[in-house]
Formats: sequence, C-alpha cells, structure tokens
Amino acid sequence: MHIETLKVFCDLVDTGSFSVAAAQNFVTQSAVSQQIRTLETRYGRKLVERAKRRVRPTPAGEIFYEISKDIVSRYHDLEGRLQAFANIVAGTVRVATVHSVGLYEFSEELKRYVKAYPNVNVRLEYKKSNQIYEDVLAGTLDVGVIAYPSKRPQVKLIPFREDRLVMICNPSHALAKLRSVSIRKLDGQNFVGFEKDIPTHKAIERAFQKHNLRVHYVAEVDNIEVIKRIVEVGTGISIAPEPAVRPEVRNKSLVAVPFNDETFVRQLGIIHKEGRHFSPAAEKFIEMLTTEPDGATKAGEQS
Repeated sequence: MHIETLKVFCDLVDTGSFSVAAAQNFVTQSAVSQQIRTLETRYGRKLVERAKRRVRPTPAGEIFYEISKDIVSRYHDLEGRLQAFANIVAGTVRVATVHSVGLYEFSEELKRYVKAYPNVNVRLEYKKSNQIYEDVLAGTLDVGVIAYPSKRPQVKLIPFREDRLVMICNPSHALAKLRSVSIRKLDGQNFVGFEKDIPTHKAIERAFQKHNLRVHYVAEVDNIEVIKRIVEVGTGISIAPEPAVRPEVRNKSLVAVPFNDETFVRQLGIIHKEGRHFSPAAEKFIEMLTTEPDGATKAGEQS
C-alpha cells in the first residue's frame, strides 16, 4: 500500500467530496474512486458511504481514517526532517485560511513565495476557523491563517496584521452618501452578516451590544464573497474588512464607509502546532508571511 493512497483516503474523509479530494491530489475523480475500492477490497470492509450528498466514513472507515491520518502525518514529518538535513526547500506546504484572508490579505506574499521557491507546492484550502485549529492540532495542516486568533493549548500564535472593518452598502443606499458613519446609524437596518460561529460575526455583535443596537438580519452566510454579492443587489448593508471590498469599491458596485465613533480593527494571526518540526518549505513560508519584501520583520511571535 502506498502512502499516497492513505492520503487520498484521508482527504476524502476531510472534504467529504470525491472531486475535491481528486483536485487536492492532482488526480482524476475516477482515480480516487479506484483507490478507495482497492482499499475496501483489501480489507473486506466498506470504508465510506454517501450521506446527504457528502461522503462519510463507515465505522470501519473511522478506524482506518484515524490510523491513516497518523501515518500520513508521520510521513510528512519524516520528509520534513530529511529535507531539513539536506537543506532542500521543496515538497508541499499545507495551509488553510478563511476566504477574506486568503483572497485579499496575503496574496502578494504567496506570489513572492511561489516565485522564490518554485519546487514547493502550496496547498491552500479555505475552511472555518474552528476547523483550522482542529486540523493544525491534528497535524494535517502546517500553517493556519485566521481572523481574531485566540490562545489555545498546544497552538503557537504569530501576529500577522490588522485590517479595518467598514460599513458597506449599495451605491443607491442612503448611507452611501456619507463620508463617515456613526455605528448608531445601523440600528434597525437590514443587515447581511457572517454565520454565528464565525469570529467576525461575534466581534460585530459585541459592538452592537455595546451600543445597544439591533439590526434585522436578512442573511447570514459563511464567506465574504456571498456577503458582497447580496449587498451589491441592495438587499441590505454589512460590515466587512476594507481590503476585501477594494475591487468592488473601485468598480463602484459597492460603497465602503468608515466608522467615526467605533474602532473596528480585525486582528489576523498565523497559527501552527507547538513543537512541530517544520520542513524547510514550511519554515520559509512562515518567514515570507512575517517579513516585508525588504527583509524587515512584520510582527513578533507569541505563544
């Protein structure tokens, strides 16, 4: 049995999708199906099943997944140690973040990294923050980049940057005419928000409670792109990271208005498992995120 087959199986369980697992491993969907059938034939057990359009492990699959995940993690650690010994910057760096960060917050750093280390494959995934913490601790991710990072056991935190949150609306909205806005103006407005378990939603709700405000949620979604599309058609207003709405502001499909009585700053952080032995590729990736193009350090590390 090949390590690659175990990795494909773990990716299938993690994503719940044959097509996504295939894309992550640069193979066809039929190749993933064939590898799973081979495993099931070898062990005489059904390992996965479809449930509500998502692939889930069977009880036997759960056991196989748990052990396989540990084997794959140890194999990646072995590769990293050998590469470090040979001082080779190659292999795969597994990174996860949320949409608003990955699409708009470190694209320039990612471009610099790929150009500097062409032999490294950066595997970038988009997940919710809680899942990123879990995968970092499980060893299936090298690095996570998240918003509103919190200290957790066995997790190392490196401050990344801060960005400003602004009110966004359709250009025809009454608030679009303002150069700055009081948060109190949002009271009673139709509002498009993030889902309740997303850290940005919790931060916005704390601000609303502080000012004793209530908005009418017309939608709660899981990523910034959907929020922007809903606001663009005039369904409601929202609060979003300023870097994430720059393209729409330039195209005049959205208006971004800063707050004049509430400081909305979203902290971003880089997380990894404490004590993890990184490959040179992963070490260079973190170094790229935490230094400016001229070599100056962006932020210090904290635990």
